[in-house]
Amino acid sequence: MFLMQFLLVCSTLWQLMIMAPATIMPEPAVSAASAIVVCADSGDVLFEKNADEERSIASITKIMTAVVALEAADRQDKVIVFEKSMAAEGSSLYLQPGESLPLTELVKGMLCVSGNDAANAVAIGIAGSKERFAGLMNAKARTLGMTHTHFVNPSGLEEEGHYSSARDMAILCRYAMENESFAAIVSQKKLTVHYANPSGKTRECVNHNRLLSTAEGCIGIKTGYTKTAGRTLTSCAQRSGIRMIVVTLDDSDDWNDHQQLLDYGFSRVEKRVLTDSSYRLSVPLTGGTKDTVTVRPTGECSCTAVKDKALQLQQAVYLPHFLYAPTACGTVVGKLCWSKDGIIIASVPLCVAESVDSQS
Repeated sequence: MFLMQFLLVCSTLWQLMIMAPATIMPEPAVSAASAIVVCADSGDVLFEKNADEERSIASITKIMTAVVALEAADRQDKVIVFEKSMAAEGSSLYLQPGESLPLTELVKGMLCVSGNDAANAVAIGIAGSKERFAGLMNAKARTLGMTHTHFVNPSGLEEEGHYSSARDMAILCRYAMENESFAAIVSQKKLTVHYANPSGKTRECVNHNRLLSTAEGCIGIKTGYTKTAGRTLTSCAQRSGIRMIVVTLDDSDDWNDHQQLLDYGFSRVEKRVLTDSSYRLSVPLTGGTKDTVTVRPTGECSCTAVKDKALQLQQAVYLPHFLYAPTACGTVVGKLCWSKDGIIIASVPLCVAESVDSQS
């Protein structure tokens, strides 16, 4: 059935708006030199302060290191032998020469305790050198549209030409949290890193991100600090099915600022129903006791929207030109999608709403 040519019907969706009074918190004052709040679901920017200024970012650099590493691990979760040249100052997983770990285990230690040695091991193990790995990081940044970012090393230790912006880091966080392996790691308050050599060796790691314990719905993501960058912090929280991302750079009061910014962000958004099971379409039917068959959504579909702001969405219906009888009620035959700025933000399968027999 799905090998048939599909009919694509597009139309601009009406301005969808809920007119109930919106309860929005006052915009917070924050200590950060740069900050941004982004709804992860819709991409809407809800708050920003110097969001495009290029700054040192410290260990939140490791978000990109982890993304590149985990995508490489999807192809091959290679075992990396730690060498003396991979050692680094600052926060550490305390790896010793000759010890070896699978790539995914190194990423766990790198994200949880911000191990600079683990970051170096990942970079050299994948690309042969920190410099070549930084090239992979920059290529990924360009792909994601991070226009105020340049990486020089995998750890975030201070080095000339290594910088990003709050907006770019929010773009990266939004992308990273879509990676199930990444999201599973950064959501844990503590985890166990498993070594390949010595066989059976493990290390218990406690996550540096205290927001996992203090901020409602927090599910990640990464802390950072150097003397030059100051305190850098990225967070993601989920409440009532909505996810919010906050980034602060050079923020002496980052824990409190993130609490305020998350609360503010969630106060500005809501779920809006796009369609429910009452939606109906007809599709031509060949060889049946009826000329058409009704299709409907498999359930309610909603999206996240900014309160008191009309939604301008493009609606697309994907269905075959016709169906063959017999049809069974509940069979999925297409989908209904909504997009914003060319990006699909919500979709729901379309299924047959009635069983129709073949002609005898």
